[in-house]
Amino acid sequence: MSPPRSSVALAAAIAVASLTFACGNTTGLPAPAITNKVDTVSLYALRGTAITLPSAYSLEGALAVRTDQTTAFDFAFDFDSIGEPALFPTQPLHLGALSGLQRVTTPFAAITLAPTGPYVFDKPLALDTGTVVLVRSRPTICVFGATVSLYAKLHVLAVDSTARRLDFEVLVDQNCGYRGLAPGLPKQ
Repeated sequence: MSPPRSSVALAAAIAVASLTFACGNTTGLPAPAITNKVDTVSLYALRGTAITLPSAYSLEGALAVRTDQTTAFDFAFDFDSIGEPALFPTQPLHLGALSGLQRVTTPFAAITLAPTGPYVFDKPLALDTGTVVLVRSRPTICVFGATVSLYAKLHVLAVDSTARRLDFEVLVDQNCGYRGLAPGLPKQ
């Protein structure tokens, strides 16, 4: 005899909810498979640079991307309305309130776990050399079916206003459901 339909629906809802909120609890997640590593990246301003240069970054895949080729990114670099260098999450670029940024005072190397909040979604984040930023990605569908955000930390190494370029080091945890921001495999 099969279980009542309502029991099956309830069990499915609980399973989806537990995976969706897995970012705070890695119990039951598949073992992490992607090693966290620090990379160095350069982005060029959205305006005033060649369209062939990358001006945005996608946590999924940990890639610098060109905005003329995709809108699947989590933040872009440009100069704000008063000429200050800034990172733009997706909402100020009219791509929906999907990604968020958080400026922190903790040194880059000391950050080992991304918080679940508070991220800024609706305005650019001004930055300068030495700024450390936490990033929450747009929702990502994992191979095991849950939709979660990926997390990263970045440290601004240099801002070149003449070349309109931003250089930073970044560590992205590409393992769905994990928030570890230390080099190596995240802990379960």
